[in-house]
Amino acid sequence: MTGTLVLDQDGLYDARQINDRLLLGLKAAMSEAELHIIRQRMRGGALNKAARGELRVRLPVGLVYDEQNRVVLDPDRQVREAIGLFFQTFARLGSAFKTARFFYEQGLKFPKRIQCGPNKGQLIWSPLTVGRVAQVLHSPRYAGAYAYGRSKVTISPCGPALHRELPIGQWHTFIPEAHPGYISWEDYQRNCQRLEGNTVGRKGERSCPPREGSA
Repeated sequence: MTGTLVLDQDGLYDARQINDRLLLGLKAAMSEAELHIIRQRMRGGALNKAARGELRVRLPVGLVYDEQNRVVLDPDRQVREAIGLFFQTFARLGSAFKTARFFYEQGLKFPKRIQCGPNKGQLIWSPLTVGRVAQVLHSPRYAGAYAYGRSKVTISPCGPALHRELPIGQWHTFIPEAHPGYISWEDYQRNCQRLEGNTVGRKGERSCPPREGSA
C-alpha cells in the first residue's frame, strides 16, 4: 500500500487505479505545456525589448548604466584611461599578442568586473592576456553600438553546447550610435579585420608570414 497514494491539490489519488493514473498524467502534461508557454512569452518579450534596444544586458568593463538606465562611460577615470590606452596600442601595433606584451612590459594591468559570486560587480585589475584583447576588440559596445544575438548556440550529438559567432547581418538587433563609446564604428570594423588578417593557419590570403601552421 505504501507509495500508491498521491496527494494532489484537488484531492487524494490512488496510483493503482487506471483512471487516477490517467488523470495525474494529464495534469502533468498540462502543467508542462503551461510552463513552456510561459517561457516562450518571456522569451518573446525579451526579444521585443532587445529589438528596441531597451533590454538591459551585461556591459563590458568601461561602460555602466546611470540612474536613468542609460549606458554611459565608466566614471572611473583610471578605467577610461586604461581602455583608451588599449585601443591606441592596438591601433599602433596591430596585433593582439603585441598589445598584451606591451601591457606586460610596461607593468600595466587591465580592468575587469567580477560577474558572479558574493563580489559580483567589484572592479579588479589583472594582467592583459591575448584572449582578453580579442574579447575586447570583438565587442561592438565599445563602438557605441547596441547589439543582441551575436552568437548562436547549438547542441552537438555528443552533448556539449557549441557557440558560433554570427556575421553582423545575422544579428538579431544592431543599433549603431546607441550610446557613447571609446572608438568609432569604422575603427571597430578595422580592428576586427586586422585580427582576422592576423589569424594563423586559416585558408586564403593572410598578412602574417607563413611561419606556423599544420605543416
